[in-house]
Amino acid sequence: MSHPLRFFAVAAGIPALLIAAACFFGYLFCIALILYMTAIAFGLDQAITRNAPVLDEDQIARDADMLSVAIAICHLIALALVILALSGRTGLSGWERVGLFWGAGMYFGQVSNSNAHELIHRADKRLRRLGVWVYISLLFGHHSSAHPKVHHRFVATPDDPNTAQEGESFYAFAPRAWKGSFVAGYEMEMHDLERAGRSAIHNPYVIYVLGSVVMLICATLIGGFFGLISYLLICAYAQMQLLLSDYVQHYGLERAVDSDGRLEPVGPHHSWNAPHWFTAHMMLNAPRHSDHHAHPMRPYPALRLPTAQEAPMLPYSLPIMATLALSPTLWRRVMGRSLRRWREQSALAPQG
Repeated sequence: MSHPLRFFAVAAGIPALLIAAACFFGYLFCIALILYMTAIAFGLDQAITRNAPVLDEDQIARDADMLSVAIAICHLIALALVILALSGRTGLSGWERVGLFWGAGMYFGQVSNSNAHELIHRADKRLRRLGVWVYISLLFGHHSSAHPKVHHRFVATPDDPNTAQEGESFYAFAPRAWKGSFVAGYEMEMHDLERAGRSAIHNPYVIYVLGSVVMLICATLIGGFFGLISYLLICAYAQMQLLLSDYVQHYGLERAVDSDGRLEPVGPHHSWNAPHWFTAHMMLNAPRHSDHHAHPMRPYPALRLPTAQEAPMLPYSLPIMATLALSPTLWRRVMGRSLRRWREQSALAPQG
């Protein structure tokens, strides 16, 4: 395969195939899925030290969109299969279902989330709607409003629910971010409707809620009562993965306020980045977070990785840091050290 997007297609596509196989054949495929999302990803990140190249935006935009559509379709099929398997209707044992839940949850939270995030930033309304429905399928539809309208505007300030403050544990952050983004996104949508002179019935939250009800009904039809419970649990796990990414990518970073009370513009130094080759491809360059905030509409293969002098770098890959965040003591030790180094470096940097 010589296409410039081949590594994105392979890295993000293999776990979907493993999920489909694990749903029906269990055991070895469940193990392979977990290993792929954890040990293999870590090993390849360590073994491949070069950075993924920046692809030409004009040349790859259409193909990148097509790949995102394919990944979204794979997500919806995989989600239905996982609900079916976790309900017990494909004959998996209890341990096999635990393994499938673990591996699939990481896929939905890391790959599906990264892809839906790309889609909701596309100019094409059809692509945006597809991204919205991926989020709705994970009972997280409000992220489609809160992310572009609240997070991108207020990132690295106390007004952004999805920016973690220094010293705040993930367990304190997660419920605050979930509720805060839901409310802030709704308020922003209502404000936009009022300004446009449109009624509240046009608020996309109507679609988010009704769509979630439809998804709950579909899960019940696919797997019965146990399918519904499995669906709720897999959505909660996927949402946790998404919130872990948010927690890591802006932890402890703050935008300065000038003497007039105005916030400085969002810059590379307001996002944590990671240079790791394999997880960058698997997560569609989500670890190149600074450039995404600078250019939200830029296709993921064209995102640039800032230098360590321009923006803070995570000490490990984004998935590893998300895992560390589950242990507040370990997180404070590792990330606290990185945050202090970045602040010291920033203070010594010449002011332009």
